[in-house]
Amino acid sequence: MAKAIRTEVAADVASLAPRGVVPGLAVVLVGDDAASAVYVSAKGAAAREAGIRETTLRFPADLSESALLEAIAVLNGDDAVDAILVQLPLPAHINAARILEAIDPAKDADGFHPVNAGRLLQGKPAPVPCTPAGILELLTREGVPLRGTRAVVVGRSDIVGKPMALLLLRKDATVTIAHSKTKNLPGLCREADLLVAAIGRPGFVTGDFVKDGAVLVDVGINRVTSRADLERFFPGNAARLASFEKKGSTLVGDCDPVTAFPRASRYTPVPGGVGPLTIAHLLKNTLELCRARRG
Repeated sequence: MAKAIRTEVAADVASLAPRGVVPGLAVVLVGDDAASAVYVSAKGAAAREAGIRETTLRFPADLSESALLEAIAVLNGDDAVDAILVQLPLPAHINAARILEAIDPAKDADGFHPVNAGRLLQGKPAPVPCTPAGILELLTREGVPLRGTRAVVVGRSDIVGKPMALLLLRKDATVTIAHSKTKNLPGLCREADLLVAAIGRPGFVTGDFVKDGAVLVDVGINRVTSRADLERFFPGNAARLASFEKKGSTLVGDCDPVTAFPRASRYTPVPGGVGPLTIAHLLKNTLELCRARRG
């Protein structure tokens, strides 16, 4: 599905070429976080494959906040740049909220700017955070019923939980936002026909959380390094074991694959589930920002 979206974006990008328009994406990476570097590389490759002009600005981890703000200002003023993405997390000495608010809302590839968050709340056109947008596209293309559906979103982040709930509300789902402090969380989640897990804890959502036949969307990407965790989440999985022996770690979502997945009618795997859709929607957001800016 992510490949289909990327193909659609590439066709739309190609249609702009006769008018001399090439969408431009600028990605900002600060520091040497290994996971962030992998994500940025994947985003850049996907953008170039779609015909988007992609530039990655790499800065050392000790870059000052003021210097980063200056770099953002330059990108805001660059007419060849239609979309700006600042890879998170940023080093601890930099105020991420201040950086995200410095991005021109008309170039906000991630949809994190307060102006765009407000427009999403009011149902007005705006770039939507890529992960919730990808999930909604997944549910729509899979024909998952949303109108009147009882949905529970576990997680209240500005990046996934809150915008996910708003997008589901737009589709007439009945939505509850839950979190780690919610009383009787497993019982509440068992009421859901659609359960979105975005809490950032490996295997947190167990079978006790899942109603039989529910649709389960696992947003989590957690790296575990314990062999005990490997054996708990992937017992007898030779491929996972071989990968773990080679890398010293493996990825697991927020859902326990042993107890939660079997109870669902459909679920998204980790890796290879929500992640590719997130990148596909970054490209889609870049295209739409380009169209809006250039008429």
